[in-house]
Amino acid sequence: MTTILQLCPIYPAAQARLDAGYDVIAATLEVIDAAWLAEHAATIEGVVTGGHLGVPAALMTALPQLKVIGINGVGYDKVDLDLARSRGVRVANTPDVLTDDVADLAIGLTLSLLRQLPQGDAHVRAGKWPAGEVALARKLTGKRIGIFGLGRIGRAVAKRFSGFTDVIAYTDVAPQDGPYTYYPNPVALAAACDVLVVCAASSASTRKVIGAEVFAALGPNGVVVNVARGAIVDEAALIVALQSGGLGGAALDVFEDEPRVPDSLRAMANVVLTPHIASATHETRQAMGDLMLDNIDAYFAGKPMPTTVA
Repeated sequence: MTTILQLCPIYPAAQARLDAGYDVIAATLEVIDAAWLAEHAATIEGVVTGGHLGVPAALMTALPQLKVIGINGVGYDKVDLDLARSRGVRVANTPDVLTDDVADLAIGLTLSLLRQLPQGDAHVRAGKWPAGEVALARKLTGKRIGIFGLGRIGRAVAKRFSGFTDVIAYTDVAPQDGPYTYYPNPVALAAACDVLVVCAASSASTRKVIGAEVFAALGPNGVVVNVARGAIVDEAALIVALQSGGLGGAALDVFEDEPRVPDSLRAMANVVLTPHIASATHETRQAMGDLMLDNIDAYFAGKPMPTTVA
């Protein structure tokens, strides 16, 4: 039976399917050392991983029989695709199936931040309502929305925001067809919007591109919403902008060094935080697991893989 290294949990139904079809070795990256590799590396032909983990280059190189990597997620920035191609390793992700959930969460985070939903919930739970109302919040309807990255998810986010506003703009590597206004870079976009939603893929060119200049352009009433990757936002500059009042707020589902989140972010009332849950629904996690396994099964059956990136 083909041996698969599993680096992250997957949806239970997908797990049952994986276990039934393969000899599965479950491990975390932290436990894979020289002794572990000496025992297991020679037999591993596939890896199941998450987009937040990928497969480190050193691990890929240490698996001589590796043939396929199945990413249970859309992001593949933590897999060296050039290295994979050079070794004849196929890499597949799970696009499209999580688009709706990520876009939905972008709206939810924006509403939670502007309407101060966490504070309202805490106010009621603490029994403080009889003593007085919570502070006034800000409305979403009519706000100017900027989207960094108008791919599948960015377009789904724009579609949802169109129910709240007619002013939607974006920046990407080039102008695209559609009704939204194009700006050539994130700073220009930020100057023209109230809510900046980060939807771009993580890469060397987008690393920390949402930084101090962008925050200054958004200004003290502007907010940032990130449902993409933590590496795209300069977290240190974000904290400075929020603490100084130079930026109005942030709603974040992803972080630079997750699951570790800076104490300063956790302490601020003008920040909404969620633990990378954009795709975390039963329906989507099942669809992700199914597509990830469809790719792996297709490879070992000698059939075309549905959604490859290398």
